[in-house]
Amino acid sequence: MLLLVLIAASVLLIVIATTKFKVHPFLSLLLGTLFVGFTSGMPLTDLIQSINDGFGGLMTSIGLVIVFGTIIGVILEKAGAAYRMAEVVLRIMGPKRPQLAMSLIGFIVSIPVFCDSGFIILSSLRKALAKRAKVAVASMSVALATGLYATHTLVPPTPGPIAAAGNIGADNYLGTVILIGLIVAIPATLVGYLWAVKVATKIEVPEEEGEEHLDYDQVVASFGKMPSTFSAFLPIILPIVLIGIGSTLSVVGSESGFVSFLIFLGNPMIALLCGVIAALPLLPKYDEETLTGWMGKGLVDAAPILLITGAGGAFGTVIRNSGVEELIQGLDLAGIFTGAFFLLVPFLIAAALKTAQGSSTTALVITSSLVAPLLPVMGIEGAVPLALVVMAIGAGAMTVSHVNDSYFWVVTQFTGMKVTDAYKAQTMATLLQGVVTILVAMGLWLVLV
Repeated sequence: MLLLVLIAASVLLIVIATTKFKVHPFLSLLLGTLFVGFTSGMPLTDLIQSINDGFGGLMTSIGLVIVFGTIIGVILEKAGAAYRMAEVVLRIMGPKRPQLAMSLIGFIVSIPVFCDSGFIILSSLRKALAKRAKVAVASMSVALATGLYATHTLVPPTPGPIAAAGNIGADNYLGTVILIGLIVAIPATLVGYLWAVKVATKIEVPEEEGEEHLDYDQVVASFGKMPSTFSAFLPIILPIVLIGIGSTLSVVGSESGFVSFLIFLGNPMIALLCGVIAALPLLPKYDEETLTGWMGKGLVDAAPILLITGAGGAFGTVIRNSGVEELIQGLDLAGIFTGAFFLLVPFLIAAALKTAQGSSTTALVITSSLVAPLLPVMGIEGAVPLALVVMAIGAGAMTVSHVNDSYFWVVTQFTGMKVTDAYKAQTMATLLQGVVTILVAMGLWLVLV
C-alpha cells in the first residue's frame, strides 16, 4: 500500500508544482517521475532506463502524428479553411438555428485546431451571426465553446486524445478511437448546445464599442478569398478515412499487395502526413513565409505537447516498473470495479486533475499514465475497450473549465462575460458535458464490450 501512497504523493507534487509554483507541466511530470523512482527504491540505472524507454517509446509511436496534426491545424487556421468550414455549416443549417450551427462549427473545427485558437479565429463570425440572428451573444459563445471543447478532448488527431491512446497502448487502434470519439462527442456537443439555448440565452453581455457596426456578410467578406469546400475539408477527412480503411483491412488480414499498401496508408503517421500534403494546396503562395513560417508555427505549437506527452510516457513507465502491477493484482480490484464501472476510475482521476490544474491535455496525459498499469490486470484490451477508456479519460479532462483553465479566460475575454456569468454558462456547461460523456461511454461499454 505504501507504493500507492507514493504514487498519489507524486501526483499531488505535480499538481502543486504546476498550480502554486507555476512550473511547466513537462518539468512537473519529470519531478513526479523521479519522486516515484527514488522513493519506491528503484535502482538508479533502472530508473534512467525506464525514463528513456517511456519517453522515447511514446515519441516513436505518436510523436510525428502529433506534429503532422498540429501542422494541419495551423494551415487550416491561417489559410482561411476554418472560416470556409464555418461558412458551409452556416449555409447548410440556415438562419433559424444559429446556436446549433455554432456548435457544429466548433465540433468540426476543433478536430485539427486547438479549441482556444478555434474560438479566437471564429470570434468575429460568432458575434456577427448573433447580431444577424438577434440572439444573445453569450448563447452563441457557449454553443461555439462547447462544440470546440467536445472534439478537443475526445477526437484524434487533437494531441490530448492521441497522447492518452499512446499511453494506454491504443495507438494501434486510432481508427477505432476516432470513430468512437466522434460518436461520443455528439451528445457532449448537444448538451452544450442545449445549455447555451436554455441558460446562456438569459445572460447579458455588455456591448463593446463599435460592435453595433458588425455585419455578417462584411465579416465573411473580410476573410478574403477562402478555399473551396472540398479543399478545406480534405485535410481533415482524408486522414480519418485512411486510418479507418487501414484499421478495417488490418482485421481482414489479406496478404495482397494493394491491401498492404492501403494498410500502409492507414498507419496514423502516414495518414496524417497525407493530410499535410492535402493541406499544401491551401497555401496562398509557396515561399519562406508559408513553407517555413507556417510550418515552423506548427512545430512550435507541437513542441510543448510533445514534451508533456513524452514526460507522461516516462511517468507511466516508471510507475509500471515500480511493481505497481503486482500490487494491484493483490488488491483484487476486479471485484470492486467491473465492466463499465471501471470507466469511473479514469474519469474521476482526470476530473480531479483537470479541476485542480486546469489543462485538459495535462489531465489526459497524467491520467492515462496512471491507469495504464491497471488495464492488463483488469483484462481490458482490444480496440473498443481501450477506445472507451480514452473516452472516459477525455470525459474527466473536460470536467470542469474554470478560472485556472486558459480556455475559460479565452471564452470570457472574447465574449465579454463577467466571471460569475461565465461560471454559470461555461463552467456548468463543461460539467454537464463531462457527466454526459462518461455516461455515454459506460452505455457503449455495455452494448459493445
